[in-house]
Amino acid sequence: MSIKYLFDEKKLRENFLILEKVFNLKFSKLQKKNFLLKEGFKIRVTKHEGKPDALLLYKVLIDDKFTADYFRNHIAGLIKDLENEEIKNLHIFIPAYKAVKKYFDSVEYYYQTFVEGLLLGNYIFDKYKEEKKKVKSMNILLYGENEKAITSAIKKAETVNVGVSFTKDLQNEPANVLTPAELAVSIRSRLAKEGIKVTIFNENEIEKRKMGGLLAVGQGSSNKPRFIVLRYKPSSKSKKRKKIALVGKGITFDTGGVCVKPAQGMIEMKADMSGAAVVAGAMLAAAKAKLSVEILGIIPSAENMINGEAMRPGDVITTASGKTIEVGHTDAEGRMVLADALDFASKQKPDEIIDFATLTGACVVALGQNAAGLFTKYDELADKLYNTGAKTFERVWRLPMWDDYNKANESKIADVNNDGGRWGGAITAAKFLENFVDKKIPWAHIDIAGPAIYHELNNYSKTFMTGFGVRLMFEYLQSK
Repeated sequence: MSIKYLFDEKKLRENFLILEKVFNLKFSKLQKKNFLLKEGFKIRVTKHEGKPDALLLYKVLIDDKFTADYFRNHIAGLIKDLENEEIKNLHIFIPAYKAVKKYFDSVEYYYQTFVEGLLLGNYIFDKYKEEKKKVKSMNILLYGENEKAITSAIKKAETVNVGVSFTKDLQNEPANVLTPAELAVSIRSRLAKEGIKVTIFNENEIEKRKMGGLLAVGQGSSNKPRFIVLRYKPSSKSKKRKKIALVGKGITFDTGGVCVKPAQGMIEMKADMSGAAVVAGAMLAAAKAKLSVEILGIIPSAENMINGEAMRPGDVITTASGKTIEVGHTDAEGRMVLADALDFASKQKPDEIIDFATLTGACVVALGQNAAGLFTKYDELADKLYNTGAKTFERVWRLPMWDDYNKANESKIADVNNDGGRWGGAITAAKFLENFVDKKIPWAHIDIAGPAIYHELNNYSKTFMTGFGVRLMFEYLQSK
């Protein structure tokens, strides 16, 4: 089978004649007429003899709705549509780069979106099904103007996808399997193979280090918390290389604690460790690509459960930084574990700190599942993350970090309250975190509560947790 794309232009009629000659086939008058209509976008022609057996022809409109995600998304949907067909060879003819040049920063990345579409569309998580889908073999051949760029794009897309798939596998694991201890073991067993040093603090070490925020959140569960430290150092000894700290929230299940969530609100809470999964996946991809930046990964992991020892509203917790937190709401647990993690990260003196967390429903209310919330006072860092998000289509949108919002987090009996109130919840959560970051270190908080969870916006995000953030962060780290 062959896949061919045509841009909606004046030469469409001429292209029909060329394609008929090249592929030795004939389009019917009705097919041509329908395809040339504004609503027409697809023709499928089957040949009884000769190759290709079938040709799928798509019309692409380069208009205000066209984005850098177009081909990634289309190919992801196409590969799913074809999974029940018996296809040995799939030939994909990539359109000329010139027509879409303004949407991509290089021809290589343009090609990469096609490969990513194939890989993302092919993802499945069926390890707990008795009857698994039969694995089929298909040869996929890509044709474009620049063979060297295609080869490079394939290699890079496959490397990045290793990280994306690992992240998605972690996100999709049920919480009865992926406890904090199991999350730590899973990350160590996979990342250590790529030369990443993995250190795991158990509850005794966490207590010794006075990480009260993490201990308080985890004290209501029989599955005790873990604090995971990942270190990737490139082989190059350059004195100019950057050291970036990535911090990821690792709540393996969140009931809401004593301030319990409604049943419907718990269904997706196995993925409340998505920030941790993004950190692990991004570092895995970075190590496989042998990026020249030093990366420190920090993951505080716990279950927010309910028993007689669970933290209560009104409790006052002392964190590793020495600052105290009044527990205003037990379902604002993510910021408490991140408090200890951000303090730990700051003490390692990195050049930048970036944290990922499914932190607030308020961020989803504000931005939907289309984008993650970006919170930082550093304009250069914000611009780089925004531009990288636009390139990868893992988009971020900046929200204010004005100090006026600090008042919402004030406590009468402690340094800060973890409940910022009803209004501006995503912002007040970010302002809470700011208390635990060294002010001399550029820091960005990325709230991925919306795009991390499966949704209907893209063909590659409909069924399983999405792995959002890995492509964004890999591209960002690669630029360092």
